[in-house]
Amino acid sequence: MAAALSTTAVALRRRPVVAAEIALLGIGTVGGALLDRLARLDGRIPPLRLVHLANSRGAVVGGDGIDAALARARLADDARVPSDPLHAFDGRVPAIVVDASGSEAIAACHAGWLARGVHVVTASKLGQGAGLDRWRAIREACTRAGTHYGDAATVGAGLPLLRSLRALRDGGDAITSIAGVLSGSLAWLFGEFDGLRPFSGFVRTARDCGYTEPDPREDLSGEDVRRKLLILARTAGFPLERDDVHVESLVPVHLAALPRDGVDASLPMLDKVTRERFAAAYRRGERLRHVERLEVADGRILARVGLESLAPDDPLAPGRGTDNRVAIRCDRYDGQPLLIQGPGAGAGVTAAALLDDVLAIVRDASC
Repeated sequence: MAAALSTTAVALRRRPVVAAEIALLGIGTVGGALLDRLARLDGRIPPLRLVHLANSRGAVVGGDGIDAALARARLADDARVPSDPLHAFDGRVPAIVVDASGSEAIAACHAGWLARGVHVVTASKLGQGAGLDRWRAIREACTRAGTHYGDAATVGAGLPLLRSLRALRDGGDAITSIAGVLSGSLAWLFGEFDGLRPFSGFVRTARDCGYTEPDPREDLSGEDVRRKLLILARTAGFPLERDDVHVESLVPVHLAALPRDGVDASLPMLDKVTRERFAAAYRRGERLRHVERLEVADGRILARVGLESLAPDDPLAPGRGTDNRVAIRCDRYDGQPLLIQGPGAGAGVTAAALLDDVLAIVRDASC
């Protein structure tokens, strides 16, 4: 009997203690980079169990865990019809859905999952950067269910933007302005554009390097950055609606109306306007940048996205590559803004931000 008990005790000691279970939705560049990070974590503390893996074509469920290093091959070989990821969780440890999909349908599920006690970590801006009702539903679900919404990857690819705004507000500061270069692709474009060579050529180079979306109009329209500014504004305490942000699109009307397969040949439509804007800035000794700006003036909130000509000593004028650069003014940072800068694009840094949020949830649950 003693021997049997001893054997059981040894087996229990050897059984891995799982800190959290994860369902990963989306296995594109960001989701794939997260899988690589999870594979490198194997055997470390805290142990995480991947129990659900899905893309737009199907899903794999593994109650005993899916090996992150083999996950892509398993999804290719064994995918079944997509199912509710919540069915994969056993309910004994924290359950976390990681949304790396960019899917509108999945973003619409965030509040419901949170309300059911499942934490959500996401890189998608379609949760908190869409309609104000959805943002409020996510916040209310977190409050009522005691769940966490990991959103560090939604703006700035994990730069400490959202947590800095929250810390400032928690400390009693009123945010008076947020100004930033929030698009890695547009930061690169206007950092490289010299006014001599056609802007359309820079756009093609940026697309070929993977800085823009496959259809660069998604970046040039400013819609993606509008969502980022909405997330920042709402986090700072300003519950703005989409139409409260004025967006200057860089896409001419005729180019916007073209089907995707006709875009490449029509990119020179961009050249005349960008050349003129660059030349005007150059004559004043200024730099052309794509800027997102929120300001509080006389009780009014002004929010806009578009090209600006900046003096060389402006906090947003420097920067290189795809770096994001954000200046925050508040009570304690009034005369000189708090400046946050760093890589604002890339699968690696975005996946790292997702994992950071997962680990923060695990740490909070273990306290």
